[in-house]
Amino acid sequence: MLHTVRGSRPPPSEPVDDLPRAENDFILSILRTNPSLRDARSYLASFGLRPQSQPTLSIETKIPPQTTLVDQSVSTTTSISPVQNSPTPSPVIASILNPVYRRTALVKIQGPFSDKQLDSICRGLVYLEKLGLVSVIVVENDERPRGDQDERSSIIDDTMRIVTNLERQGSRARPVVGAVVRLGPKPEDTSEIDLEPPETHTIPSDLIPVRSALSAGEIPVIVPFALDSFCRSVRVDANDVIAGLARGMVEASNVTNNASVEDGQVKFSGEVDLTPLRLMIIDRNGGVPSYARSGYPHLLINLTSEYQHIHDTFNEHWSQSNPSALSNLALARQCLHYMPASSSAIMVSHKSPSSLIGNLITNKPAVSSSLPHALLQGNRKLTPHTPTLLRRGLPIQVLRTVNDLDKVKMTTLLEQSFGRKLDQESFYGRLEKALDFVIVAGDYVGAAIVTNEPSLNGLKPISYLDKFAVLPSHQGDGTVDFLWVALHDESYGLGHPFSANPNGGKGGVGEGRDLVWRSRSNNPINKWYFERSSGHIRMGAWVLFWCDAEKRLKIEEGRRGSAGLSYVEDWEEGRLSDWGAVVLKIPSSWK
Repeated sequence: MLHTVRGSRPPPSEPVDDLPRAENDFILSILRTNPSLRDARSYLASFGLRPQSQPTLSIETKIPPQTTLVDQSVSTTTSISPVQNSPTPSPVIASILNPVYRRTALVKIQGPFSDKQLDSICRGLVYLEKLGLVSVIVVENDERPRGDQDERSSIIDDTMRIVTNLERQGSRARPVVGAVVRLGPKPEDTSEIDLEPPETHTIPSDLIPVRSALSAGEIPVIVPFALDSFCRSVRVDANDVIAGLARGMVEASNVTNNASVEDGQVKFSGEVDLTPLRLMIIDRNGGVPSYARSGYPHLLINLTSEYQHIHDTFNEHWSQSNPSALSNLALARQCLHYMPASSSAIMVSHKSPSSLIGNLITNKPAVSSSLPHALLQGNRKLTPHTPTLLRRGLPIQVLRTVNDLDKVKMTTLLEQSFGRKLDQESFYGRLEKALDFVIVAGDYVGAAIVTNEPSLNGLKPISYLDKFAVLPSHQGDGTVDFLWVALHDESYGLGHPFSANPNGGKGGVGEGRDLVWRSRSNNPINKWYFERSSGHIRMGAWVLFWCDAEKRLKIEEGRRGSAGLSYVEDWEEGRLSDWGAVVLKIPSSWK
């Protein structure tokens, strides 16, 4: 029987962002993202050559499903086209000449920046273009006051400076100095719950300069101008331009593939998909400060459930150190409302340009938000300039009784996530007697089920994580981290001020309890559990994991001061044998 407790060994040092400007810098930036197999598949699904929809000989390749808690298999179909006696490029030739399917990103460059800072930013955007993500840039300069006599020429100078820098980096860029949005909401707009429509809008003809630049292989760099009701071009806030563009580009986009079929022939097109895949906000400050991280930025934000809470906990002095944090947060929320559900936004400073490539390939935060707080606080990757990743997210609710559950949806979730048939009568019968709470993400796209199991030593009931599951269609979109953070706040993290997230549960009030769960020793997801648990013990075919109640440890650490904690505390005596004897005897939920 092996027993492991998380040690205090510091994490390995990370390479700095300021690499020499050389051709291999691009390759190094990709390698440093360390993408997983799922990350690579997701990237190729978004940027790989589009499958053709013509009558062809089709070969279907399926990867057999694996029984894991979070990881599921992927099924792909590859079509092999018959040889055509035509000058039209074959898919293979086209993939060599143009290996990626180009998508767009809305980018706000919020200066002022020095030449060196702007050089770093533009280099990162050029690297993204090589990977298939073409930037549509809107320029902002916080030091250009409104109403100055030379306001227009100053903004145009800022725009040309970015264009020149992009071209010096090897890209092609085009300044767009005319207005591409119109002031005012659309006539048919109505205010939605907690979300006002953008202050600007577009009609299809307004986007001609953007389409033209993208079709010519150029990065459009747009000035923050808008047409007023008298058709005059006036300066507006860049956020208003970006919000109007986000909505307009989604509405105007009719490009779904990089190839179309005419008379059975494959017709390749270099047209860029106009629907924004990413929103990138680049400024001097980076992400949104978090009260849970002592002012360091949020790592991952679920806008649906956390937006108002972030406002409520925003420290007043952060308005001085990061004055645009909340306005950029509102911009991300508004844009992601119109962008596809798979889209994300990133708030990043000029000091972390490599984070843009990491976000593109993995669509994940620089550091997982579900890691233990103690580990995050000691991680040298966390700095005031750590980026914040924002997703549209899902509502989170905490249910306390089996009667509150939608058993049909819960059964579907569990069976699809685990790839096994649930013994419903036995499973729900056990929950009737033992359920503590269930955390549900969205419309049952993810769930964490926690039960109370009787202790053999006459101690308090054991808090047992019975199931943790996410639908395959929502793996990789942040739901796993959103769900685990909510689980932390309702169980072993309960009682800390930073556990007061709006999960619909206890709001951080109460005493945290040790959380215990088991997993098959050959489960591929165990690596993820190792990183999030306080310790684990191997018991034959099982691995028993646990997370210590954080408030109790914090109180004891404070009481002892510099003496520190013992390897095994009095309250820990005999708990492993108690947990093992109880948890390993819990009957299987599957048929």
